[in-house]
Amino acid sequence: MKNNWYIKTLGQKLTSIIILFLLIISFSNQAYSRDFYQIKIYTLENEHQGMRMDNFLKNAYIPALHRAGISNVGVFKPVEDDDMAGKLIYVFIPFKSIKQFEQISNELNADKKFQKDGGDYIDAAHDNAPYERIESILLRSFKSMPNYGIPKHKTPPSERIYELRSYQGATEKLYEKKVEMFTDGGESKIFMDLGFQPIFFGEVISGSTMPNLMYLTTFENKASQDTHWDAFRAAPDWLTLKADKQYNNTVSNSEKFYLHPAEYSDL
Repeated sequence: MKNNWYIKTLGQKLTSIIILFLLIISFSNQAYSRDFYQIKIYTLENEHQGMRMDNFLKNAYIPALHRAGISNVGVFKPVEDDDMAGKLIYVFIPFKSIKQFEQISNELNADKKFQKDGGDYIDAAHDNAPYERIESILLRSFKSMPNYGIPKHKTPPSERIYELRSYQGATEKLYEKKVEMFTDGGESKIFMDLGFQPIFFGEVISGSTMPNLMYLTTFENKASQDTHWDAFRAAPDWLTLKADKQYNNTVSNSEKFYLHPAEYSDL
């Protein structure tokens, strides 16, 4: 009897330990769950295509993504003095997992309302397309900012500046070192500490200019953008990090794009 009681007690304790271990693993996975992002860049030939794309995105695509469980979709266009103004539309789509990204096309194809509302885009003739070309970039969020941010601005969309940057590395090893500079080195934390209100920091896992990382920061207006960057360049933490020789030559080329959000953008 005593042995049976001991074995039963030991079994209960082991069961409790296993359950506790599984809970810890579960919470750990949730805490470190990292978003995936798709940036779709539409190239337009004329103003008419721009109007058709706005109609499709506003009245068909974004509502369908909402129905599929994707709450915040960003739509951005180059600022007025950019040579590409009126020629590009950027669409930012956040995914909770790579599985959600893989399934979204099937969900949209099965969405009858989307098929109806987006008919002008979906069923466009070969000689009357609503865009010239689409570029698709797939990213995984940095561990230092695993989930995307939602900015809080009081200015109208036409005044807000969204700054998209791409940092390319000469080799994969040097690119990975730049990612480390953002994550373990603390570069992304400096942005957040200075109130940049980033939407995301992400590693490009599929795109046209790899290896590279991208990030998107937001500002209430141009003056706020200038003020924040002045503060960043003078920040003691940045000056220390910038002088760290282990991060030398980690960026071979950088690009930056200044954008306004569309009036119907979620972000």
